[in-house]
Amino acid sequence: MASIGVVSTQLQALLEYAFPDATQLLVEDGTGGGDHFQVTVATPRFTGLSLLDQHRLVNEALAEALQDGTIHELRIKTKGSE
Repeated sequence: MASIGVVSTQLQALLEYAFPDATQLLVEDGTGGGDHFQVTVATPRFTGLSLLDQHRLVNEALAEALQDGTIHELRIKTKGSE
């Protein structure tokens, strides 16, 4: 099993790849257990998109980690940026 810091780093890398123009990108371990995460993503790509569409894009970027159980719980904060 990967260490908690490794999982956070892997999730960060997936988000950086999916949102290379992000002005804010943060992955936090919500409980210290390594499977409950909160991510914050701000990117111009989200400007004009509904919150649902913004969250859908984040879920797509992390789809494999969600499917294989790496992420048990995911809380998402998103916003458009200039």
